[in-house]
Amino acid sequence: MNHPDTTLPILTPPKPPAQVFSDAEAAVQHLEELYETATQFLHQHFAQTIKEGRPQARYRAFYPEIRITTTSFDKADSRLSFGHVPGPGTYATTVTRPDLFRAYLRQQIDLLMRNHGVDVQIGTSDTAMPVHFAVANNPAVNVPQEGVLDFSLRDVFDVPDLATTNDDIVNGYAVSNADGSAPLAPFTAQRVDYSLARLSHYTATEAEHFQNYVLFTNYQFYIEEFETVARQALADPESGYTAFVGPGNHVVTDAEAPLPLPLKLPQMPTYHLKRADGNGITLVNIGVGPSNAKTATDHIAVLRPHAWLMVGHCAGLRNSQRLGDFVLAHAYLREDHVLDADLPIWVPIPALAEIQIALQEAVAEVTGLGGYELKRIMRTGTVATIDNRNWELRDQSGPVRRLSQSRAVALDMESATIAANGFRFRVPYGTLLCVSDKPLHGELKLPGMATEFYRTQVTRHLQIGVRAMERLREMPLERIHSRKLRSFEETAFL
Repeated sequence: MNHPDTTLPILTPPKPPAQVFSDAEAAVQHLEELYETATQFLHQHFAQTIKEGRPQARYRAFYPEIRITTTSFDKADSRLSFGHVPGPGTYATTVTRPDLFRAYLRQQIDLLMRNHGVDVQIGTSDTAMPVHFAVANNPAVNVPQEGVLDFSLRDVFDVPDLATTNDDIVNGYAVSNADGSAPLAPFTAQRVDYSLARLSHYTATEAEHFQNYVLFTNYQFYIEEFETVARQALADPESGYTAFVGPGNHVVTDAEAPLPLPLKLPQMPTYHLKRADGNGITLVNIGVGPSNAKTATDHIAVLRPHAWLMVGHCAGLRNSQRLGDFVLAHAYLREDHVLDADLPIWVPIPALAEIQIALQEAVAEVTGLGGYELKRIMRTGTVATIDNRNWELRDQSGPVRRLSQSRAVALDMESATIAANGFRFRVPYGTLLCVSDKPLHGELKLPGMATEFYRTQVTRHLQIGVRAMERLREMPLERIHSRKLRSFEETAFL
């Protein structure tokens, strides 16, 4: 392992004293100024180092931070699941990309001020900003690959520290900041920056295009239908949608304009139907498997979306089901194994009433069925998620017995992972699946069946997902962000 040269002098940008603010807008503005000072310092010296060679100094800049101190046990509005600290003390968090998170930061800071009647302190933290993250949003700067330079970057700049880029806070571990203060937000600046970089890599779209309502799917057919829905929305001046964005950050504002795609699609092609307020809909094709589902949600979580839903295909487990029927998950059997270390299997993943109602009402609206008639095409029950794509080839006495004991009605490879990570990250979640095969009853996916099935069902299914998100968007945030997702002592920030 390379270790930085500790004998070199360390040069840093000016570190002004912390300022106290009673206005959330002014506080966020100062966060942006501090962040800009730090990143510009690193940009300048990084470019100079690449051009001129190894300098005789180390360059270091720091993330800005938000800090609050309360001295009272006065009760805040307990109807909210966020916006208040659990008790007297000092709470702090580092901040990155305040330009990207402006609305979020303004809302969270304003709630703290109103709920506790105190000001916030904005200043420079003691957490060094890795140069990779500082230059990530500057298209004119490229970080050279290891071995291109005749010296190691870590000898001159701070680099990402994976030892501190973790999920200790959201996993509910009793952690505190180095100075003894308690965490104010669920993610540190380094954790957010790490995920922003990974999102760009996996989805080929920048973080600023992601919307507050996220759909996940496991088939490309849904992407094609989403583009149709998006173009219809752009053609309607009353829809409120302003743009459609695809991989490569290509932006379409005209319903008739082409959407160019990169020659090589990313691992998780992502598309965004945008609104000016960020409350549009993002669709991510995570492909097949719990690993992809975890990867996508691990990183999208730092954007603090208001809800995410899985709309994909599943195996129907009941003889009474038909191909094309819908399954609304109200419980999950977790055999995906990818989250066992972060969220033990014994932790229940509850259904969220607001999400369930929005999905059921969307199914009724799109299909034109209601009440008892809705039961003809939709079942509510346990969805099993498994990490073995060919589970049905195993000895039937094992998996089938467990599926029957759990009362599962459907099986896939992503839904429980997405729900569990939503629970873990305090992001409201839900699942509406469409039965595409029934392997226990000899109804397998055959080419002809698939063609007919996809043609008739994908359109309705995608429309239901979009309509459910629009219903959720109409709800107050305090209703969507349920208190059942919060633990005993939570961070004040959502």
